[in-house]
Amino acid sequence: MMRAVILINAYSGPEHSLYQSGRLKEELEKRGVAADIRRNNFFAASLGDGGEVLSRLSGYDFCIYLDKDKYISRLLEKTGMRLFNPHAAVEACDDKMTTAICLSDAGIPMPKTLPGLLCYDPSERITDETLDSVAAELGFPLIVKTSYGSLGKGVAKAEDREELRTLAEQVKCMPHLFQRCISSSYGRDIRVIVIGGKYVAAMERRSLHDFRSNLEMGGVGSPFEAPEEVRAMCEKAARLLRLDYCGVDVLFGERGYYLCEVNSNAFFRGFEEVTGVNVARLYTEHILSVMEERS
Repeated sequence: MMRAVILINAYSGPEHSLYQSGRLKEELEKRGVAADIRRNNFFAASLGDGGEVLSRLSGYDFCIYLDKDKYISRLLEKTGMRLFNPHAAVEACDDKMTTAICLSDAGIPMPKTLPGLLCYDPSERITDETLDSVAAELGFPLIVKTSYGSLGKGVAKAEDREELRTLAEQVKCMPHLFQRCISSSYGRDIRVIVIGGKYVAAMERRSLHDFRSNLEMGGVGSPFEAPEEVRAMCEKAARLLRLDYCGVDVLFGERGYYLCEVNSNAFFRGFEEVTGVNVARLYTEHILSVMEERS
């Protein structure tokens, strides 16, 4: 019997996070695969005194990696373990600026973006020259994002220079970026699920109270028939990043669509409820197909 381990974050608590691993376990076991859900809190991989990679996951055929710990994922791959998603894909998607750079020059429309400047000293103030450059390049309102974060956290909107200075000061000592605000997509976007490089389904998310449309922040989802240009954009992004599974966030531009973010471990509870699509089953089928090809 094939065995799988589903690794979730060491500190996972939200119900939707546990729902995801539970659904995947359920679908795997329907297909005769024994699956264990484990928190990534036991040092699944480490380095020995001689520099050799040590793994505590012997006996498993593959790992569904629902974490973003890049050190553990890289070490596990060095032992020959097949991860879904692969280490490089998770690492690229975890950092929003890195994601944008990976997808640059590929013909994928994305909002104009400035990488946050590296600051080591909290006592140093953001210079007027930096604020002038951001304002001149992007105009107001504009978006300030931390490079790491999910569920809409770490994303803020600056309406003017004063708010820009405040937000820039808050994020200056962490990886971040500045981005043009797509006002036509205020409070609404599209979440697309892509599995095995192929479009699965989409939903539109809307919020009446926030410029962010995430369901976890009060947004409401509805089924959405994505046009071909959106499907092709999302599939291309997933292939370039070599993702087995992802959720792609797409913004409504005035004259087209913009790719906003790619989420390697996109939660799918709300998506399944809104669209009626069994995402866990489709992801499981893709995983087993890949493993069959490897055997």
